[in-house]
Amino acid sequence: MAMSLQEQLLKAGLTNEKKAKKAKKSSKKTRELKREVKSAAEQKKQADLQKAKELNKQRDIQAQQKAIQAQVIQLIEMNKQASVGDIKYNFSDGNSVEFILVSETQQKQLANGQLSIVKYKTDYTIIPSIVAEKIALRDESVIVSKAEKEQTDEDDPYADYVIPDDLMW
Repeated sequence: MAMSLQEQLLKAGLTNEKKAKKAKKSSKKTRELKREVKSAAEQKKQADLQKAKELNKQRDIQAQQKAIQAQVIQLIEMNKQASVGDIKYNFSDGNSVEFILVSETQQKQLANGQLSIVKYKTDYTIIPSIVAEKIALRDESVIVSKAEKEQTDEDDPYADYVIPDDLMW
């Protein structure tokens, strides 16, 4: 039968019972300490992984937002119409009333809802309403004025009388 090193040392008289118990107790503490250190290291590793996942998620969101902004700018660049004209077309942007100079056909198309006004860089530009709908799906805040469906009341006594939108006051 094989004897442990501790038993062999006791038999040879190189150590005594008290020192053997002390060594055994010390090795038990060392094992417990190693387990605690290993557990703490594992928890730190898990926390670092979670933090890395959060950072990657934020980077992905930022990259997605940049891509959306690039798409919006590209859609505006490709579809913007030159607003050459001498007619002031007034519209509201938030709490302020702004204007853009348009031609007579552009004024009619804006009134009919065929064209929309969007914020572009530091100014406003005109684009087709179909494109404005695509932009609104990506970023609603860019759209300033868009075509709206008129709601008619069934009991409206003046429903037969059409009011033109392009009246000059």
